[in-house]
Amino acid sequence: MEAKILVVEDDEAIASLLCNHIEKYGYKGVKVTDFNEVLQIFHHIQPHLVLMDVNLPKFDGYYWCRQIRNTSLCPIIFISARTSEIDQIYALENGADDFITKPFYYDIVIAKIKSHLRRAYGEYSTKEKDRIIEVNGVFLDDERLEVKYKDRTVLLTHKECLLLRLLMERHSKVVTRESMLDKIWDDQHFVDENTLNVNISRLRKKFEEIGLDHVIETIRGKGYIFAP
Repeated sequence: MEAKILVVEDDEAIASLLCNHIEKYGYKGVKVTDFNEVLQIFHHIQPHLVLMDVNLPKFDGYYWCRQIRNTSLCPIIFISARTSEIDQIYALENGADDFITKPFYYDIVIAKIKSHLRRAYGEYSTKEKDRIIEVNGVFLDDERLEVKYKDRTVLLTHKECLLLRLLMERHSKVVTRESMLDKIWDDQHFVDENTLNVNISRLRKKFEEIGLDHVIETIRGKGYIFAP
């Protein structure tokens, strides 16, 4: 497929270079030029993935990420000059799937784009026959990207969904951090160690929203266990 990549970056030079590099790999890069209408442009373009800067005119990237997340689970990768751990955590907590700091290598950007597209739509996406998994009354639907318990449902990001499926498939057994990084992030060389912690934290909060506490336990020095 010719994946469409929406580039939300107010530095014209960087946006143009990103689009040019993206198109060398067979994707279609679309630049946002009106930063008051990011959400409307998103819905018009219907991209397969978004590259999002943090520092934008009027509203920042965190705001637009939250707006997109209200209606879409499209993969969102932040690219920002902000390098603090807090900024990266805040991006993930607001719905981002990944975070790249500036200055960056274009090859890393492309590697992450390829990885997220494969996870969301390609060879690593879940097949329909394996779409729904159930453990002790907890249902995970990969197609809808949602987890349900009794009459409550909460939406997940693609990464959260992949992590939860891995935990549910091995429920009551420890899933090591290494195996999670290996199976969920096939470009793990570029993954910040804190990224896994943040995604697990987000999953726990979402379980709390549907009335389940302490569903994912940390096994110190080993990994995590799913035991509802």
